[in-house]
Amino acid sequence: MLRRSELGSNTTAIVNRLASELQSADFYPDFLADVKTAIATYPINKEKFATECYELTQGSALDTRLRNAVYRQMQVRPTLLANPDTPKDLLKEPLSYVRKAQMAWERRLVKCVNSMAAELGRPLALRRTDKEKEVLAEKWTQLSTDETDLAQIRPVYAPKDFLEVLASLRNSNYDELIEENLWGMIQLPIKVRDVKGLVGLLGELATCCHHLGLDETAPGELRPHLTLREERLMLGMQVIERNHGPLSRELLKQGCPVGLRGVLWRQVLGVEVGEKQYEYFDHLKQLVLQHDLLVDKLIMKDIQLTASNDDQYFVFEDILYQVLLCFFRDTAVLRHFEHSSASPSLAAPKGATPSADTLVAYPPAGVIPFHGFAMYAAPLTCLFEDPVPLYFTFRELYCRYWAHLHVISSHSQGAAALAQQFQQLLQSSERQLWYHCSSLGINLLSIVFRWLVRAFSGYLCPDQLFHLWDVVLAYGSLEVLPVLALAIVSFRRDNLMDVTAQQAAEAVLADISTVEVVVLLKLALAGDRTLDVET
Repeated sequence: MLRRSELGSNTTAIVNRLASELQSADFYPDFLADVKTAIATYPINKEKFATECYELTQGSALDTRLRNAVYRQMQVRPTLLANPDTPKDLLKEPLSYVRKAQMAWERRLVKCVNSMAAELGRPLALRRTDKEKEVLAEKWTQLSTDETDLAQIRPVYAPKDFLEVLASLRNSNYDELIEENLWGMIQLPIKVRDVKGLVGLLGELATCCHHLGLDETAPGELRPHLTLREERLMLGMQVIERNHGPLSRELLKQGCPVGLRGVLWRQVLGVEVGEKQYEYFDHLKQLVLQHDLLVDKLIMKDIQLTASNDDQYFVFEDILYQVLLCFFRDTAVLRHFEHSSASPSLAAPKGATPSADTLVAYPPAGVIPFHGFAMYAAPLTCLFEDPVPLYFTFRELYCRYWAHLHVISSHSQGAAALAQQFQQLLQSSERQLWYHCSSLGINLLSIVFRWLVRAFSGYLCPDQLFHLWDVVLAYGSLEVLPVLALAIVSFRRDNLMDVTAQQAAEAVLADISTVEVVVLLKLALAGDRTLDVET
């Protein structure tokens, strides 16, 4: 399943660590019980126990499930392949000045939340009365009708605030007299892929001529008597039946059939939804009913400011409340901090003196929402009617991808690297436009950055956003985001060349809801900007 070259030198320690992770995973108790049942119903020679057990499971549903579990662990635990002797803080973030900046940013966010609580004259968490529990339970499926006054609630921060922090970062050891000169708003010496490297990563997208994001009514690739949509739907059903994550991921590289997207995304992400997941979601619901968190007001305000004002998502407001209120109480989200430069936000219980013994994650998920956070979940309401599969798909997407977009990190998928990548792509691919904007003091990154932080959610229409997220899942990379940002800027180049002020540039890029994602990505990767694409 894994090539020996991928395991490094200390193979035994890495394999043991992977086995330990699998044994502590949620799927393992049920999987082990199913294995025991299968063995008990099959006559196995004790002298050849290991060999016959292996042969028994090969090609079975158990084998596929184990392969999916290993595949998922390798995706969500990138540090599994690291040298076991590497210090934990270096695995989370190798650059000390970046670690310090992230810690300072976290302290700032916690201070903002505490200040808001003091201004409102309320603690960070309150136990609800029995009457309040009863009222909230009755409104659970109609939370948008809640009349809580949120006038004094304001977002803790917005993407532009985060960009200012990233722009202020400097490496004190970097000498521009010796090293390569840095330019642009992000002044971090982070190695990012250039156009050639991106073509190597996303090359299949550039050369694919039968993509559902281009023309789904075109003749099928293998069955010309069918449309591409019909052919891909048949293939998708076969892939779903196999229930193998890597296979589903390959299918997404040429577009995803609309009606199968929710199931295929779950397979790629390794999300299983069964009785235990429904029980777990109900447990989270009970936690919502028991305690009123200040963070609840923050996310409710964010939903009102974003999804509720969006023509595409406002009808799904109720299910969005359910999912996000549960999310911030889910301690399973804390696991993603093990391989992130970020740490969970902490607070001491009321009346306790803050110390290492009294500090706990607040909110329980350890994540403080920002303006636009709700838009990570809003698009999924178009794919799932049931809040339970929606919730677990969203949680996995967040922990694996979206969490990178609002922390200070030198990771290649982090916000700083993606912003830097856009800067470098702009300079190398659109030199005339870059020079025009630079000479007039027009900062395109400040416009594009909000697209990047929200993974374009709320800016693209849902069907085009799903094509973009298909690419993210298919290639396991967020680096497609700056590529699309460059493609949009390139497409609007003629209009941008006529502007002379920042405000005018923002007006040119204010509405990107009509762009066709796959077409623009192919143009950006192919380097061909002569094709007339109508938006």
